[in-house]
Amino acid sequence: MDLYTYYRSTSSYRVRIALALKGLEVNAIPVNLIRDGGEHRKADYLAVNPQGRVPALRLEEGEVIIQSPAIIEYLEESFPHPALLPEDLFQRARHREVAALIGCDIHPLHNVAVLNRLRGLGHDESDVNAWIGHWITEGFKAVEALIGDEGFCFGAVGLADAYLLPQLYAARRFNVDLAAFPRICRVEALALPHPAFQKAHPDAQSDKPE
Repeated sequence: MDLYTYYRSTSSYRVRIALALKGLEVNAIPVNLIRDGGEHRKADYLAVNPQGRVPALRLEEGEVIIQSPAIIEYLEESFPHPALLPEDLFQRARHREVAALIGCDIHPLHNVAVLNRLRGLGHDESDVNAWIGHWITEGFKAVEALIGDEGFCFGAVGLADAYLLPQLYAARRFNVDLAAFPRICRVEALALPHPAFQKAHPDAQSDKPE
């Protein structure tokens, strides 16, 4: 399988975590979102993903799956062991609600396209940074209330953690104050030394600038 990815894309990062937790190897194809106006805007990549975003997963048969939730669901259904979701249906829903909260309500509001639109409307970097900090903080208030007091988000490592760690990376990149989120920081402390999370981390990617 081929994974079209960018080292600090949070949606690519969460797919890399899912792959690593499942012990799956892929051929990483970096798509630089900055160089030359963005390789994701070029015709050759648009032929892979008409939306022009990462990640995209090309299967061995040649089909392409876009959007990180669809990719991760495909991986969970095609390679069910080890599982990212517990057997209990309510606990599965708990993982999915945190994943959706991050993937739908936090991450899209600091996506590069949104930030560039704000800049295009005349907002300076202080406005942009305030925007980012506001929405990550508001989302993390809900995540902090939803996750448990021990272990990863819901005890054993799973789907919610694959979404949370990339969002934490973004929060730290944008200097968001995390002092009010001890549960979230506990999960981060558990995940960072974990081999799968280390393998998926932006610092471990071949396209990270030196």
